[in-house]
Amino acid sequence: MLEMLKEFDEVILATGIKPRTPNIKGIDHPKVLSYIDVLKHKKEVGKKVAIIGAGGIGFDVAEYITHEGQATSQNLAAFLKEWGIDDTNEARGGIEGITPEVNPSPREVVLMQRKDSKIGAGLGKTTGWIHRISLKNKSVKMINGVQYDKIDDNGLHITRKGNSEVMDVDTIILCAGQLCNTDLLEGLENAGVKTHLIGGAERAGELDAKRAIEQGSKLGAIL
Repeated sequence: MLEMLKEFDEVILATGIKPRTPNIKGIDHPKVLSYIDVLKHKKEVGKKVAIIGAGGIGFDVAEYITHEGQATSQNLAAFLKEWGIDDTNEARGGIEGITPEVNPSPREVVLMQRKDSKIGAGLGKTTGWIHRISLKNKSVKMINGVQYDKIDDNGLHITRKGNSEVMDVDTIILCAGQLCNTDLLEGLENAGVKTHLIGGAERAGELDAKRAIEQGSKLGAIL
């Protein structure tokens, strides 16, 4: 790839991001998966799961592993049933007296973060509350202020509020942020190729499709 790109006068790297691997003793244990392993490569996830990182990716992974079969967002009847909505218009406001019927999660899931702030505080203002309620309905436990000590055959060792404990889990999923994927940048610059970064390759934090599209459009117009 690098040798091919060297033939161009200018190169735009829109290579996105790569998962960040936190510095935790035992991070290479077989219990550990990245969110890429789970969402893209469909690797098997155990029945008891700890998710490290409670940002947008952590919430998405938690949603994914607490559902089985077809997503309720793709099934109107199931969606209405899950959220307690009456589509016959007999209930006042479509919801009065209607009890949501939520299918139980096939897994026990704990979503955690290092920060002491509220779990999900950085989610979108218009949709964050939906994600929090959805996971609460699936009995997902959410804890903050967590220090990750180590990972071994016994599970995930953590310290919280001065107390140490071992979480007996089958799978630990890493959703601890992301880094810019700029693996090609140094080689291109060393070869004298003018290189531009856009999107996640330029800024990994707070991924923003709108910003990436704007960067690409403006750069395309200039070039």
